[in-house]
Amino acid sequence: MTQRSSHNTWVAGGIAAALLLLWFVTTGDTASGARTKSDPEALTQLRNAESAALTTPYEGTQFITAWSRSGMATTSLVKVTHVPGDGTRMRVQSTTADQGGQMFEADDSQHAGGLTGYTPAMLDLLARNYAVVRAGQGEVSGRPTSVIEARRPDGTAAGRFHIDRQTGLMLRRELLDQQGREVNLTFFTEIQPTMPKPQVVVASAPRMIEAPWAHELAGAELGSLRYRGWPVHSDLPDRLSLYDARQLDGDGPVVHLSYSDGLSVVSVFVQRGTLDAGSLAGWHKATRGGRTVYLRDTVQQRAMWASRGYVFTVLADAPPPVVDSAVAALPHGETGFWGRIGRGMDRLASWANPFD
Repeated sequence: MTQRSSHNTWVAGGIAAALLLLWFVTTGDTASGARTKSDPEALTQLRNAESAALTTPYEGTQFITAWSRSGMATTSLVKVTHVPGDGTRMRVQSTTADQGGQMFEADDSQHAGGLTGYTPAMLDLLARNYAVVRAGQGEVSGRPTSVIEARRPDGTAAGRFHIDRQTGLMLRRELLDQQGREVNLTFFTEIQPTMPKPQVVVASAPRMIEAPWAHELAGAELGSLRYRGWPVHSDLPDRLSLYDARQLDGDGPVVHLSYSDGLSVVSVFVQRGTLDAGSLAGWHKATRGGRTVYLRDTVQQRAMWASRGYVFTVLADAPPPVVDSAVAALPHGETGFWGRIGRGMDRLASWANPFD
């Protein structure tokens, strides 16, 4: 081995060791700190809220609202009916920002969330990134609740949950920014934990059934997509981790990537093609995270743009700065020669790194 090659090998090894050390320094303390500060009883109540949502019959009305950075609020009303062993039917009231419609989520769905409780994967992310603690008592829709908070390392509340003390159902969920302001709020304005009355179904009434995409992408399939140039990130800024990836096959495959830190949820839909800006009725052009995108104001923050032969659509329940960072971290614009070289190196790295 020549002196130069030996030197290069030493430098490469030193950089790798430094990066590994940096990873432990920047992630280990925060994650382990959140775990040691979490209250096991608080985590148990959140865990039990999922099973309560599956075993408890109820019907009620949910109020969902989200605030933009300008302070404007977008709201939706949702009629919710749950029959154990069957699933949850939701009827969204039409608003100026949303068409509304009917949806169904089966009890065996792996994507239950929101007020139906925390799935194991989401609870693991929550406990990894925040200290989950009991925070006193409250009341929602006239029902006594136990209050649980997810706190940042500085002690401020990032999320707050109200658990019904009688049924164990989650009745209210708040997502808070660094200043303690609500940026996303979901709660029951009324709820009856009793077997819902049979509903008369009108044959001509439109009905939409939503189910999780069946084709779940495993690690090898994600690696193959990366090798073929698909922009599949294992994480996004603000500790958003890829916890689920699925593909919808058709005329052109669509990849759905789900990221979360346990509180915020960012869904990224990627498909090959170009974007016809003329067809985006109800969307407006804006700059987010230094990038030009098309936005639509709904209770979920939505952004869409095209780059490098792909169309990206982002749906998010997260504070605006978190959404901006996620959008900025995804590909934008054409990259030219050096960008293509960089993407080629990324493909090689995705195969060489067994942990990605």
